[in-house]
Amino acid sequence: MRAPWTSAEWNLVFRVVPRASRRSARAWWGLVVLRALLPGVLIIATGALIGAVSAGRAASWSLAFVAASSVLILVLSPIQDSLSVNLGARVGEHLHRRLLLAAIEPSGIAHLEEPALADEFSLARDFDLGITAPPTRICMPFVANGLVEVGSGLTAAAILFWFQWWAPLILVACWLATHRLLRESAVWRTWRSEDVVRCQRHADYSYRMAVDVPAAKELRLFGLSGWTVSRFGTYRRQLLELSLQALRMRERSLIWAALAALAGNGLVVGALAASALAHRVSLGSLVMFSGAVTGAAVLGIADFDWWFDTAARPAVVVQSLELQMAAFAELLSGTVTAARLPRRQIRLRNVSFSYRGGSPVLAGVDLTIPAGSSLAIVGQNGAGKTTLAKLLCRLYDPTGGHIEVDGTDLKDLDLAAWRSRVTTVFQDYVRYDLSLRDNVAPAGASDADVAWALRQAGAADLAEEGKVLSRSYAGGTDLSGGQWQRVALARAMCAVHQGAGLVILDEPTAQLDVRGEAEIFRRLLDATSGVTTILVSHRFSTVRHADRICVLEGGRVVELGSHDELMARGGRYATMFSLQAARFSDDAMSGTRPGQ
Repeated sequence: MRAPWTSAEWNLVFRVVPRASRRSARAWWGLVVLRALLPGVLIIATGALIGAVSAGRAASWSLAFVAASSVLILVLSPIQDSLSVNLGARVGEHLHRRLLLAAIEPSGIAHLEEPALADEFSLARDFDLGITAPPTRICMPFVANGLVEVGSGLTAAAILFWFQWWAPLILVACWLATHRLLRESAVWRTWRSEDVVRCQRHADYSYRMAVDVPAAKELRLFGLSGWTVSRFGTYRRQLLELSLQALRMRERSLIWAALAALAGNGLVVGALAASALAHRVSLGSLVMFSGAVTGAAVLGIADFDWWFDTAARPAVVVQSLELQMAAFAELLSGTVTAARLPRRQIRLRNVSFSYRGGSPVLAGVDLTIPAGSSLAIVGQNGAGKTTLAKLLCRLYDPTGGHIEVDGTDLKDLDLAAWRSRVTTVFQDYVRYDLSLRDNVAPAGASDADVAWALRQAGAADLAEEGKVLSRSYAGGTDLSGGQWQRVALARAMCAVHQGAGLVILDEPTAQLDVRGEAEIFRRLLDATSGVTTILVSHRFSTVRHADRICVLEGGRVVELGSHDELMARGGRYATMFSLQAARFSDDAMSGTRPGQ
């Protein structure tokens, strides 16, 4: 048994546990202390009972103490086990809440897209799934019993102070020495190593592939079921092998360990025997001190450090992530009001951006977007279109240059107020397992606003507004990809009707056919008349209707103008438009649809 009181474990029992439930923590600690003291009480009461009987005195009180302590020792153990499981579950809930807050509270999203944090985030998120170690609710009973063993051993040893002051010191030293002599720390100190985290992440991914509905079709159609199960089993076995390897004891000299135990116990027992033979201790005292020597032996077998360390791990990772996530993604809010902005324009001045540790995505973008106009942004994959949308939403700050709204730097605007002025449809929009109405207006809206938004997005007849959009719930329904895209567009339209001043649409109609997209975009332009609208799309039949078109290439604006202006120049836009138009023409002549 190593010394259990590392900073992580102090943090668990004295900070995390009380924060999870103060009342349960007090009861848990009270039972630990009581159970640790009871064996000592039993030893003393037994000695007093024997002494009273041998001296012919009344033994009712000592007998009552023997009976009461014996019963309590038996009864309190299962009570504490149940309380420990409950408290462990509360600790897990508390840590998950802290992890959720650490993920949600930062005003930016860099911490969620940072590869350096991905592994630890997976480790923290899944700590109660038992993938690398037993969850906290399983560990806590062993932690409690281990603390009781250590406490009862020290209590028993302390009784020997009544015999000789040096006796308990000798016993504690000899029993603790056996742990050092027999083995080094049995704690899996590599639980955050690269190999362990890698195996956990792959095992977790395989497990989720097997149980998540979206992957179910492809796993079966491509015959990947066996591969998924095999992959999960492989990484789980590697985790177990790493755990067993780390837990393997390094045997040293068994003889020296035995000699240490025999020497310490022999010295105390010998002194006790000598005192008894010399009639310096009574029979009752002899029984009490002998029981104390035996009780102190639990220090040699108490082995709860692995459980203690395992229970403390999630708190370590969550606390580490709290600090790292806040540092990665915190965006300071300005104080300037964003009401009714933009009135004149949004201007990007020499804006550059690169993700942490990556090459530049945007390199000196200069762009002016007049308020109330529509701008389409086109370019090849990786040109920086989505990144530009994130910057305008202020999910990130530029690494160089400035974004100004009516002459005010975006960083100086009140962050919450600015975001209330922005509505978006990203490529990876969210499909909420909620009713149609709540999908359109998650933050609430009037019936008229919801109905108007559904009509504008062509989604009025998809389902009843109160129907849950998931068959995972009784009475729910599923939608196609194109239908879901209309719901996401309706969400943006509802925000416009409620006063949003900037609409950002990032591939908003990718799952609709060409005619459906054209219809939706016409409605969008009508609905957002007078609202600044930015559209990111690969379909030139749609973007041609925007007031102006911006071509991004290599992180820079290489062309800017209306459709007619750019076609007349015969540059990059004209080439891309002609290639796509030729493709549609070929598809029409062959009687097939694009993408078939």
